[in-house]
Amino acid sequence: MSSVALESVSLAYPGGHLGLADVDLSIGDGEFVALVGPSGSGKTTLLRTVAGFIAPTAGTVRIGDAVVASPGQSVEPERRGLGMVFQQHAVWPHWNVGRNIEYPLRRAGVARGERRRRVAEALDLVGLPGSERRNPALLSGGQRQRVAIARAIVARPRVLLLDEALSALDEPLRDRLRLELRSLTRELGLTVLHVTHDRSEALALADRVVVVDGGRVQQVGAPAEVLAHPASAFVAGFVSDAAILQGFVDAAGFRAEGHPLALAAERLDGTSRTSRGAVELAVQPEHVRAIPDPAGSATVTSSLFGRGGDDLVLDWNGLAIRSRAHGVRCAAGTRVRVEIERATVFGGAAAEERDPGVSSHAGVSTPPAGVRRRPVSVGA
Repeated sequence: MSSVALESVSLAYPGGHLGLADVDLSIGDGEFVALVGPSGSGKTTLLRTVAGFIAPTAGTVRIGDAVVASPGQSVEPERRGLGMVFQQHAVWPHWNVGRNIEYPLRRAGVARGERRRRVAEALDLVGLPGSERRNPALLSGGQRQRVAIARAIVARPRVLLLDEALSALDEPLRDRLRLELRSLTRELGLTVLHVTHDRSEALALADRVVVVDGGRVQQVGAPAEVLAHPASAFVAGFVSDAAILQGFVDAAGFRAEGHPLALAAERLDGTSRTSRGAVELAVQPEHVRAIPDPAGSATVTSSLFGRGGDDLVLDWNGLAIRSRAHGVRCAAGTRVRVEIERATVFGGAAAEERDPGVSSHAGVSTPPAGVRRRPVSVGA
């Protein structure tokens, strides 16, 4: 097992653009950590810095007790004790599947019998038992990615790096491989750093989730903590599809700016009842109830079936807001009354000074994933 530590790591590109900005992150022995963030946030850059494909311009990277990267020093990727699977599977077409997978073991001088046993074990894990002699050219893209995953774990590295490694796989294989991969990494004590665009995957697999944006770490925490206590409106919008509203808070509660939404103080998290001033309010879909009502002020614009209830997008006086309340079934076009059970306040003068349509985090509009925020007016 081995820990990973980044201390004040920055990466400056020519022209002054920062790929990473003063990143501090510690990953414990045997810990599974997922990196999530919007496109261009720096999550893959961070992973490649740990791998050794990019050298930081400031700060240090440690794997175990050894410094593997610092300004002017960088240990080669192959000497860092890593297993790596990136978006491109990189399966060698001139070798059969078994030869591809056993390559790290051959380099390590593992005996032939042990190589065969471990290759067979890895193939069974990724759902390709008995495929040692198959030609990679005859495999599907998803199958080739499974071969790449098997090659990465067969040598039982101290640290496993995954960059969208499961994204090419179809369900239910992808779901099975998630479970098997998590079980295997626990059994072998592997430290895992996993980059994924799939927020549900990150929350399901990781011991801790790291939310990255603008080359900076925005929040680190257990999945339940990040969901329940987002550090900022950006994190709430990105991780939970929260709708973000501008408004004001006082002892009585929250009042939206240019929208009829008002919430009593006892329904607000993140602020005391004595707080006052301009704030941002994050409303998570799980806390939005849509109640069918012909006289309601909102209309269901989209309805996707879910096991526990429909995933709805509502047009509420010009505000697009999502609802995933348990047990709610509404077809598109249904008029509804909206009830907000809870919401989180992020306050301060900064919220008052910003353009209400733009997040303060690297110019990313919030909230993402189809929840738009448009200019609104009372009675729209």
